[in-house]
Amino acid sequence: MKRIFILLLVIMFAGTWLGQKMIQDSGYTLLAYGQTTIEMSLWVFMVIAVALFFALHWGLNLLSRSLKSGTTLRLWSGSRKSRIAHNKTLKGLIALSEGNWWKAQRLLTLSADNADLPLINYLAAARAAQEQGDDDVCDELLQKARASAPEAETAIGIFHAETQLSRGQLEPCLATLLNLRKRSPKHSYVLKLLRKAYIQLEDWQALKALIPELRKQKALKPEKLTKTEQLCFQKLLEQSIALPDGTAAEDKRKALGETWHNMPSQLTNDNVLARHYTTLLVDIGAEAKAEPVLKGLIKSQWDDELVNLYGRIEGGNPKKQLDTARSWLKDYPLNPDLLLTLGRLSQRNEHWGKAITYFEQSLEQSPRAETLSELARLLNNLGETDKMRALMERHLGVIGGGLPALPLPSKGTKIAAL
Repeated sequence: MKRIFILLLVIMFAGTWLGQKMIQDSGYTLLAYGQTTIEMSLWVFMVIAVALFFALHWGLNLLSRSLKSGTTLRLWSGSRKSRIAHNKTLKGLIALSEGNWWKAQRLLTLSADNADLPLINYLAAARAAQEQGDDDVCDELLQKARASAPEAETAIGIFHAETQLSRGQLEPCLATLLNLRKRSPKHSYVLKLLRKAYIQLEDWQALKALIPELRKQKALKPEKLTKTEQLCFQKLLEQSIALPDGTAAEDKRKALGETWHNMPSQLTNDNVLARHYTTLLVDIGAEAKAEPVLKGLIKSQWDDELVNLYGRIEGGNPKKQLDTARSWLKDYPLNPDLLLTLGRLSQRNEHWGKAITYFEQSLEQSPRAETLSELARLLNNLGETDKMRALMERHLGVIGGGLPALPLPSKGTKIAAL
């Protein structure tokens, strides 16, 4: 209150002083421009100048506020569009996760232009289109994704390759992946997709060249990498003997042997590949070459399946083959596969009595239809029909395993005439 009173006193004294000055001397002001002149007192000029100053100040303030209002309106409008796009994007992603492909595609596409990250919208919408089988729309959305974020070519390319792979467009997919590999040679996921493409294309040579890079970049878990190697080299072994009709067995054997010996050393000791190799040798009639390979593998690492296979093949020297198998009895005296193999090798050497003994011992350890069939066949050809019938009755459960429970007649029941 005191401040206002003091301010009023100052204004009143200033006004009184100014009034006296105006009475004492009104002053003179002349403004001239060309032929036009304006005359007035100094005090009138000062009042007009002050009035013009305040008018100009007010005008500038008004203009500034108008500009600010336009900017604020535009910012508000942009913020509103961004909020709407954000909400639609969120709803679209939820629909995508729920498998509502049509709704997801529509919401994500409509909100892409005003979204903070349009790339996400276009890629998600492309996936929704792909799930609906609309390949053209999917490709169109991928092009829009490229235009919205050219720096994300690798991510978009990977998505494109995945869609091509799922459509079965293997050649275009391979071209896409090879281009991506040039851009990012150490990208582990690109290498994984290349692996899938090569397998589906059955390009085993290309897969063979890719395997070292898969191992170096640790693109696959060790177990999966091992299975990939096994598949690749199994197919390469098969390809080596897929020669034109009429090719001599010796030529096939040489081609197969060359492929086998050119494999990495650790793979020639792999039981899965060795089993496949020996099976192929047997298929082309080169059992004598398969025998030493199997013997070496069994010696380094015991495997029941390989032991079983050892008894099925005919080596170059049946007696030595039988002696080799007998030497394994020291460590595996009750192994049913070894006893079955010994029975077969004894039979191959025409040691009928020993063969029967080994087959019977194998049946005691593990009743199997395979062993029973071998023994029954041998007994039948030896004329031991009664012994064969008794054997079949004793092991009927092996032959008829898995049969349903049905009523059976008692022994001696006669069949009534129809």
